[in-house]
Amino acid sequence: MKLAITEAYVLLLWSCLLLISGLEVHDISYDYSATTECLVEPQRAHYGGGIIVNPGFDLSIDGWTVFGKAVIEHRQSKAGNRFIVALNRTKHLDSFSQKVQLEKGIIYSFSAWVQLSEGSEMVSVIFKDNSSTEGIHGGQVMAERGCWTLLKGGIVANISGPVDILFESKNTTVEIWVDSVSLQPFTKQQWRSHQDKSIDKVRKSRVRLQITHINETTPEGASVLITQNKPGFPFGCGMNHYILQSTEYQNWFLSRFTHTTFTNEMKWYSTEKKQGQENYTIADAMLKFAEENGISVRGHNIFWDNPQHQPEWVKSLSTQELQKATARRINSVVSRYKGELIAWDVVNENLHFSFYEDKLSQNASAEYYAATYQLDPKPILFLNEYNTIEDSRDKAVTAVNYKKKLEQVLSFPGCAKISAGIGLQGHFSSGQPNVAYMRSALDLLGTTGFPIWLTEVSVAPDPNQEQYLEEILREAYSHPAVHGIITFSGPAMAGFNETTLVDENFLNTPAGEVVDKLIDEWKFKPQEAKVDNKGYVDVLLFHGDYDVTVMHPVTNSSKTVSLSVSKDVPQETIVKIHT
Repeated sequence: MKLAITEAYVLLLWSCLLLISGLEVHDISYDYSATTECLVEPQRAHYGGGIIVNPGFDLSIDGWTVFGKAVIEHRQSKAGNRFIVALNRTKHLDSFSQKVQLEKGIIYSFSAWVQLSEGSEMVSVIFKDNSSTEGIHGGQVMAERGCWTLLKGGIVANISGPVDILFESKNTTVEIWVDSVSLQPFTKQQWRSHQDKSIDKVRKSRVRLQITHINETTPEGASVLITQNKPGFPFGCGMNHYILQSTEYQNWFLSRFTHTTFTNEMKWYSTEKKQGQENYTIADAMLKFAEENGISVRGHNIFWDNPQHQPEWVKSLSTQELQKATARRINSVVSRYKGELIAWDVVNENLHFSFYEDKLSQNASAEYYAATYQLDPKPILFLNEYNTIEDSRDKAVTAVNYKKKLEQVLSFPGCAKISAGIGLQGHFSSGQPNVAYMRSALDLLGTTGFPIWLTEVSVAPDPNQEQYLEEILREAYSHPAVHGIITFSGPAMAGFNETTLVDENFLNTPAGEVVDKLIDEWKFKPQEAKVDNKGYVDVLLFHGDYDVTVMHPVTNSSKTVSLSVSKDVPQETIVKIHT
C-alpha cells in the first residue's frame, strides 16, 4: 500500500518574526520577490540600516563621503523620498562611501536599493580596506533607469578593522543612485540558527496520522513505529571508474549516497578518444552498477566549452567537420542513455569559455540544448558553471551574468519548453567561504524558479577544510531554491586528493566525518509514538520515503504501510491508516 503526502514548497521563509539581537530578521530570509522587483520608490532599509549611519539619507549625506573623483549629491523624489547620487564619474569605483568597522569572524549581510540615471548596467557593492586596490566584491545587481532594484550581498570578515563600503559601475557615464543601505552583523551562531529554522520549514512536513480499526473505532494506545527508508533531498557524491574495481569503495558509497555524477567517464574525451571509435564500456558499467543499487545519475557532460578539454582530434577539425562531429556526439550519447539519467550538463562552463561558439556560431550552445531536449525530453538540462557562488572576484559568472546567459539559452527556438536547471559547481578555494555572498547569489538565481543544484562541491586543502565544507553544505541545504547537492569528493584510493573523505584504509578524514554527520543529521531517526484518544499521531518528518507500522494494543497484530513525504501540498495533511 502506497500513500503520498506533501507540503507546500515555501519560497518566502519565515512569515513569523525571529528576533536576533533585538532586530527583525527578514533580510537574510529568502525573499525572492524583493530580489527582482523594480519599484517606483525603494523600501526602507532592512534592520533600520544595521550599523550604517544615515541609511535612508534623511540627514542629507551625513556619514557619507566622496570616493575617487565623483561628485555626490543629496536628492529628493516627487514623493519625498531622499537618496544619494554619484555623478561626474571617471573611473568605475568613483562613487560615495561610508567607513565601517568589521570584526573578524562576523557575517555581514548587505542590502541597498539602486537605480541608474540612464540605461541598464550591473552595479556592485565593494568592501575596500587600505591594503587592496580593487577591494572585495560583495554582491551585484542589474540596475536600470526608472525604478529601484535591490542589491543583496555581504562579506565574512577575515580580519578586524575599518573598510570603506562603495559602489561600482563599469559605465562611468551613468549616475549611481542609492537608498536604504543596510549592513547587519551576525555571529555564526545566529546565522546557524537561521539555517536550522529554514531546514525545519523547507525540508520537513508536519504529518498527522489518523489510525482507525477496520470497524472505524479508535485504537487508543496503539504503537506506531515510523522508519525512514530513503531521504527526499538528493545528497550525492561524485563517482569514478575505481568503483568498478573495489568492493570497499562500493560499500562505502552505497551506505551513504543516493545520487551521483560520473566525474569523467561520460565526457567526450573519455568515450571517443579516437575519431569514429566510440567506447562506452566504462560508463555503461558504472551506470549499470548505479541502477542496480538505486542510485540516480546526473549526466556529465555532453560538451565542455573549454578549448583545453576537447578530444585531441576535435581541436584541428574544420568548421564543417566540427558540425558533423558534434551532431554525431550529441545523438550518440543522449540516445544511448535516454530515459536513464535524471539530468544532463549539456554544455559545461559556457560562461567562462566559448570553444563551440567561436568555431561554429554564437548560438551553438543553445542549439545543443534544443537538440538534447528533442532526443530526450525527460532529464533536467543544466547550465553548469564554477565561481558563481564561490568567488566574487570572477565577474564573468556573477549570478547576474548567469541568469542572463540562462535566459539567452531559453529564448532560442526549441528551448522554451525544456526543463532547465541551474548547476553551480562549488569548487571553493582555501580560506573562509563568503556564505553571505553565496546566499545572495542563490537568492537571485532562485527568482528564476528553476531548480538549483550544487553539482561538484569541493574545498581546497586548508587547516580548516572540514569547518568550511560544513558551512558550505549547510548554507546550500538550508536554502529553499537548492534541490540537490553532489560533492566531487571521495576515497583517497580513487584519486580524490582535494576533498578526501576516507583514507586508503577507508577510515574517515575530518571532511568525511562532516559528511557523515550531516547525512545522519538530515534524516529522520526511527520513532515510536502512541495513538491518542482521538486516534491521532502528530509528527514532523523530513521529506522522503517511510514505513509506518501500527501495532494493535490488544491483539499485538501489526500492519505496515509505505508513506511518501514531499513538498508540494499543504501542511498537516491527515493520512488515514486502517488496521
